Amino acid sequence: MRKTAVFKSVLSDDDSLDRACKSIPEEACRHSARNYKANLMNGAASKLAEQTAGPNLVIPWLLQAIGAPLWILGFAMPLKQTFSLLPQMITAGYIRTLSIRKTVWTVSGFIQALCLLLMIPSAMYFTPAKAGVSVLFLLIVFSTASGAASVAFQDVLGKTVDKGQRGRLLSARAFAGGILTIAAGLVISRLKGGSLTTLYMLLVFGAVLWIISSLFFQSIKEYPGSVKGGRNAVKETAAGFALFRKYKGFRQYMYARIMLNIIEIAVPFYAFYASELLGTSKAGLGLFMTAIGVSQVISSPFWGRAADETSRTVMIQSAVISVAAAAVAVVCYFLTSQLAVYAGLLASFVLIGLAEAGVRLGRKTYLVDATPAENKATFTAFSNSMVGVITLFAGLLGFLAEKTGAAGIIAVIGAISILAVFAAALMPEADDMLKE
Repeated sequence: MRKTAVFKSVLSDDDSLDRACKSIPEEACRHSARNYKANLMNGAASKLAEQTAGPNLVIPWLLQAIGAPLWILGFAMPLKQTFSLLPQMITAGYIRTLSIRKTVWTVSGFIQALCLLLMIPSAMYFTPAKAGVSVLFLLIVFSTASGAASVAFQDVLGKTVDKGQRGRLLSARAFAGGILTIAAGLVISRLKGGSLTTLYMLLVFGAVLWIISSLFFQSIKEYPGSVKGGRNAVKETAAGFALFRKYKGFRQYMYARIMLNIIEIAVPFYAFYASELLGTSKAGLGLFMTAIGVSQVISSPFWGRAADETSRTVMIQSAVISVAAAAVAVVCYFLTSQLAVYAGLLASFVLIGLAEAGVRLGRKTYLVDATPAENKATFTAFSNSMVGVITLFAGLLGFLAEKTGAAGIIAVIGAISILAVFAAALMPEADDMLKE
């Protein structure tokens, strides 16, 4: 009975112990339950969109299917991560001038939908190299919009959902998205017809999901906030560096975040590795997508509550799981039975999905809980932008794959994950990050 109550509270925010809001205004507290549900539905749709038409699995699969050069595949996820993070110093300064900030997320969602739709004619009518470059360009626009949405999301989350419930909400979003991703993966694994046709269908489906998620986010009841302190990109960057120098805890968070970022861009490289060992097929795409969905469902019930207690520990545990994922994947290289290889790869996808979900939820909850409302956008944008600059170098992994194969990349991911374990362990707890 207790487990049922906990499960229900994760999805609905129905927890009598959390009725009194501690960190949001009383007027926002009155709409807390409604905002929780709208945010949850937005997350379910956007999480499914990320898996069914995202840069972590489906877009690299599309690039492989059209015969794009390997270096283009290697840059897909790093470019996505870089351009979703780097421009945030510009967007954060602008967002600070808006009293209502949910519209930024809404417009960004529509832009992402349009980019996915434009990838279809690019893949259909251009040569493989030109199509690959076109898809990368659209991915850059897609990611820039995603970055603006990320800053707005953190700010709206801090204004509309009380501290102590945010990790639970983020986990509920991942849980709902995971359930839908499992269903979508199973359907895709049984689809008949050409793989390109299947991929085009997924892009259309993803675009529709981004539109739906935008409408849900727009329905959140957000009260006007302060518009003081709006800065241009140069002043915003200077303010970010000032915070970086001032707080040792923030610097330690940044060092850990840089190491942990390899986990967030790892899935496409696992997909490359799987295609090397098994060959590209739409059945494989569907089953690996299902594995990612399973990992989200498995992790969501405990990642959220764990992050509300100590998001630092969530980040440490996620890095350990990433090390295990790399170890399992490397073992697959030496197996002779294709069935054993398939089972091992599915296990590694579940593990890396668990690690990715934990890193994302842990770092977001950590920074939202650690930072004051007046500087939340600056902390978020600065940390994301700095990580974005460094992530661009991860595109070189595509050239590494041409020399060593995808197995070499998996080994590198595992090694960096080991460093991430130690970096996260050196961080203070979120409540202590801003102690000078």
